[in-house]
Parts: sequence; C-alpha cells; structure tokens
Amino acid sequence: MASTQATTESIPVIALLGNPNAGKTSVFNMLTGARRQVANYPGVTVEKASGIIRYQSRRYELIDLPGTYSLTARSPDEFVVTEVLLGHRDDVASLQVAVVVIDATNLERNLFLATQVLEANLPTVIALNMTDIAKRRGITIDSDKLTQRLGVPVIPIVASTGTGREALLNAIANVIGGRQPKPICQWPDAVNESVDALTSEIARLNGSIGPMTPYEIRRCILDANGEVERRLVTHDTNGNALADFIYELRKKIEAAGHSPANLEAEIRYACIAKIVDGCIHRNPAARARRSERLDNLLTHRILGTMIFVVVMTVVFSSVFSWAAPLMDAIEGVFGALSGWVKSSLGKGLLATFLTDGVIAGVGGVLVFLPQIMILIALITLLEDCGYLARAAFLMDRVLRLFGLGGRGFVPLLSSFACAIPGVMATRTIECPKERLITILIAPLMACSARIPVYTIFVAAFIPQKIVLGFLPLQGLVFAGMYFFGIIAAAVAALVFKSILARRTPTPFILELPSYKVPSIKLILWRTLDRAKVFLQSAGTIILAMSIIIWATLYFPRPASLETQVRSDMQQAGITDPEKIDNAVAGEYLRNSAMGRTGKAIEPVVKPLGWDWKIGMAAMASFPAREVVVSTLGIIYNLGDGADEESPALREKLQAAKWPDGRKVYTIPVVLSIMVFFALCCQCGGTVAVIKRETNSWKWAAIAFSYMTVLAYIGALVVYQVGTRIS
Repeated sequence: MASTQATTESIPVIALLGNPNAGKTSVFNMLTGARRQVANYPGVTVEKASGIIRYQSRRYELIDLPGTYSLTARSPDEFVVTEVLLGHRDDVASLQVAVVVIDATNLERNLFLATQVLEANLPTVIALNMTDIAKRRGITIDSDKLTQRLGVPVIPIVASTGTGREALLNAIANVIGGRQPKPICQWPDAVNESVDALTSEIARLNGSIGPMTPYEIRRCILDANGEVERRLVTHDTNGNALADFIYELRKKIEAAGHSPANLEAEIRYACIAKIVDGCIHRNPAARARRSERLDNLLTHRILGTMIFVVVMTVVFSSVFSWAAPLMDAIEGVFGALSGWVKSSLGKGLLATFLTDGVIAGVGGVLVFLPQIMILIALITLLEDCGYLARAAFLMDRVLRLFGLGGRGFVPLLSSFACAIPGVMATRTIECPKERLITILIAPLMACSARIPVYTIFVAAFIPQKIVLGFLPLQGLVFAGMYFFGIIAAAVAALVFKSILARRTPTPFILELPSYKVPSIKLILWRTLDRAKVFLQSAGTIILAMSIIIWATLYFPRPASLETQVRSDMQQAGITDPEKIDNAVAGEYLRNSAMGRTGKAIEPVVKPLGWDWKIGMAAMASFPAREVVVSTLGIIYNLGDGADEESPALREKLQAAKWPDGRKVYTIPVVLSIMVFFALCCQCGGTVAVIKRETNSWKWAAIAFSYMTVLAYIGALVVYQVGTRIS
C-alpha cells in the first residue's frame, strides 16, 4: 500500500508536521521563503500545501501537513497527516524525512506526537521552536542531551526571526538516506505479543493488504474503531474473521491488567518524563505568573465575555471602515474600465458581454477582497498573539448549547465578512457532524454582501428618528438584521443537532498557546494565501455564474423592441438620450428570459408583498446578493449605474405602485425583503465552496434549499403579520 510515486525531478520530499500553535507555518515560511502552493488532496477536503527549499545547490520539496496533536486520526486533517506519513497516499511521493516542530514552552505535550513519528520508520529531525519565548519564561532546554536520548537531531530555532535556519537545513540534509530512528517507548509484553500475532494473521490474508509497520499494527490494536482497523477490516476477504481476531487480542491485553484505550497515553507520557528529566530546567518568573493572571482575566465567564465583545466590536468596525475606501477604489477602477470598453466598442453584444458579464463578474469577486483580507489579517493577528484560542475557549460554553464546540467559533466569526472563508475554516473541526452543522449554518451569518441590500431599503423606507431618547431607528433596524441572522443560525444549529448529532459535542480539548508579539510577516503571508485560495475556489465560480445570469438578463433581444420604445418616448415628448437609453435597457430587461421568469413567478412571491420586479431582482442576485440593487436600477429605467447610495433609485422605489395605485414598497414589504436576504443563500460562491468542502453536491443543495425555504417562510410571516398590525 505504500506510495511509489516520485516527483518529476526525483527531489527529496520532506514532511513538516507539529501541534497546532507550535509555529509550523512560521517554520515553513522560514525554510521556503513562503513559496507555497495550495491545492486539495484528491478525495478529501484538506489542503495540500507544498513549497521548494533550496540549500547548498540542492532542491527539496517540503509538504506542510495540517497541525495535529496525535497520529490517532479523528478529523479529516489528522487522517491526511497519518496517511501521508505512513505512505498510504498515491498522490504524495514517498517521504525521505519528517521534520517535527515542537513548542519549546510546552515540551512534554509536544513530544507526544514526536514519539509517535519516531515509530513511523522515517529519518526524523526535531525543530525546537520558540526558544526565545521559553528563555523569557525561565525555561532552558538542553538540546544536545535531548538529541542523545531521542536518537534524532534536535535543533533549537526561532522561526519568526529565522534563527537556526542553517542548522535545521544542515540537519535535514544529513539525515536523508540515513538510518531510521529507533522507537523509544517500551511496551508491555502483552502488547508486543499481540502485535506479533496480528502481524502473522495479516500475512495469512489473500494479499489485499500490503506490508504494515509495527506502529500501524499496534495502533490498530489499541485504537478501537480507528482508521487502521477500519482499513484492515475493509480489505479482509474472510468476512469478520480479522475484526474478531483483533477483538480477542484486546481482551488478552485487558486480562493482563492494561486498558487499550488509555495505555498509549500512559506509556508515552511515562517515556517522555524520563526523556526530559535533566534536559529541561525551569525558573518560574514573574512573566509566567502574569501570563496566568491574564488567562484568568481573558477566560473569565463575565469579564472575559465583556473583553471578547469589545475586541470583536473593534475587529468588525475596522473591517468595514478600513475596507470601504479600498472597495470604492476597486469599484471605481472597474467602472472606469467598463466605461472605456463601452466608449470603444459601442453598445453591441460584445461590449455588453465584456462590461456586464466579464468585467462585472470579475469586479464582483475582487470588490470583497479588501474585507476578506482585512478580516483574515486581524484574525491571524489575534491568533498569533494567543488571544484567539482564549476566545474559542470562552465561546465553547455558548456554542456547546447548540451542538457545536469551540472550534466552530473561528469559522462562524469569519463568515461575518464572507461565508466562503468561513466554510473553508471548518476543516479544523474534528467531529464530522459538528463540522457539517457549522458549514450549514455559516451562510446565515450577516456577511458583507448583505450590506447594500440593507442600506438601500433602510435609507429609503425606515424613518430617521430617535427611539428611547438616544437610539437611531435606522441603526437599530440595521443591527437587528445582524442579530436576526445570528438567532436564525442558532435555531438552525439546534435543528441540525437533533437530526445529525444526537449526542453531546466532542470534548473541546485546547492547548492555550503562549502569549507573544505577532509576526507581521506571518500575518501578511497568511492574508495573501487566503486571498489566493478565495480567488481560486470561489472567484471562478462567481465569474461563471455572473456570465450565465448576464445571458438570461440579455437574451432574447429583438431589434423591434428598441424601435418601439424609442417611438413611444418620442411621442411622449421625451428627447433626453440618457432617459431613452435607460428606458430601452429597462424594456429589454423586462422582456429577457429572466424578466419573463420573474413575471411567471409573481403568484409565488405575491404573498410576500412582492411584485414581479422584486422577484426577478432576487433571482438575478444569485451570483452575489448585492446585485439585486443594480438590477432594480435597470428595471426602473435608471441604467446599471444605480447603487445603494443612489437618491434616484430610492425615489423610484418610494414611488413604485401596483396597478391599483397601492404603493409596492411599504414597511412590511421592506422588512420582508430584508428578512429574505438575511436568510437565503443567494451566493453562488458559497454554494460552490460547500460542495468543495463536503465533497458532495447533496449538502450544497441541502444548504441552498433549506435556506431558501426558511427565507420564504420568514419573509411571508413578516409581511403577513406586519400588514395586519400596521
């Protein structure tokens, strides 16, 4: 089963792994210069990140494996780490070296993974990171003595500053092709005998299972229902014989006085205690005591929550205020580009395709990059300084009430800027059911694409008055839509919990990282990397959908229709070329495939208080919610330049009437529209990313369907109740 695939240049392949928060990403950047290529491992939704190291005229491929505390795989990330390390993935070349990154401030905990890696039959190097922080905390580690006891090089480094880079690269180059490390943990006789027995039993099978290391066989015996046992049982051609055999081996180990479930932790930590004895010296300093006092404050049930609210308020205020000028600049650039294309090519099909399809689609992708990048930068800053882990610990108490755990905090937080990075961030959630629930509710968070919808309707129809003596009504309604989405997500989580995960969420085990000064280089690198992933994963989908929607809004386009509109305008005494062009554009839109569909579904949306124009605009906004504003501008003969700040569009909406003279837009109708857009999944990029992350169109379809139904029911209730009480 081991992989035999080689890279095209047959360069040595190195695996980089370590605990979360051990500084693995910083080590990757230090070794490769942040030359990182990201894709997905085939068949799973885990990122495959790699880069090239150049050292002494040689090239090495470095594979950055997801962070994990153990090779006892539970989450998708951990499965990939185990498979790559043990050579069970045909899409990854055989490894020559394993580099294990260890946090020097938490040596014993990090050595748990290291002792497992030492049994994987790979030349290994230990990168002892954050030695500067350990020194400030009064922790001194004898790396030479550790090297002797572990039998592999232990190299002190400070990845954030590049200290120790040459020594680490030299150690990697020296161990390639060298001897494999010896296991250092001593196992009870009952376990060793069981390993030998299972090895013999596997050899008797029909050849469908290849050679396995003693580590894998021991893992199969001790980890009930683990990934190794499932792989063995799946390939067993003798029914349940192998599963029964493994069960009997566990019984023998229990009879010898050992618990298979707890034995590995007991053995490894006892071994680690002997290893570090005399290698680590602590001088408890005031800094450490201050760190503990700070932890007590930041994780306090009341004070910690208040600090959390303040921090999150600052984060989101910064996202919106800092991103606004950049978003305006991007819109200005693409607006100018569209104007240039129109002036150069005229009003033909090609010009319209380029401006309304391609340029608008690309602009619709790039305009949200500032918000996404600023949010990612701020989250990375909070993570790197150590606060984000405390916030996740604090929020675990709340999220657990809804069937989620603390690891769901960051994905849901990210979704306030854009659901796409939020959905991608669920990869760190161990429990598949909890991860799926988080994915399904993440789009309900009030992302930035909803802001234009709220802005146009709040400004046009909600009175500018003060309530309770000091609160602006418009601001309350705007904020209310955000809280409405949060409440809807909480209710949806409870429903999905009852359907998908009828048990207590998995225990939230979190190692609080050290407080440290954030690395500007890391923040910039991760921000650019996430932006690249967003453009690759969602940008192309949004662009394609924008072009498709453009086509449904453009065709059919009979020339006789324009002739008739111009004739009617002249008879009405209207000679303004711009008004005539806008009227032609509006008539074409009303008679397009999308316009005709909008008229056809009017009976469906009429119970919401909507006319066909609102229904059509809602359908046209599937690539991105904010498109509804510009679509309404075209429908009301204002051209495609109308936005949420357009006074002319607000006036048109305020003046719109039904054939019987009733106003189309009343307060209940406006609230109905905003509730619909708060709950619906009008975002093609999010649907595409859900498919990508779940590896199934089924869950993407379920997310889109349940949110659409929920949005319709919510809008219906709001309009019907609002109409009766107004």
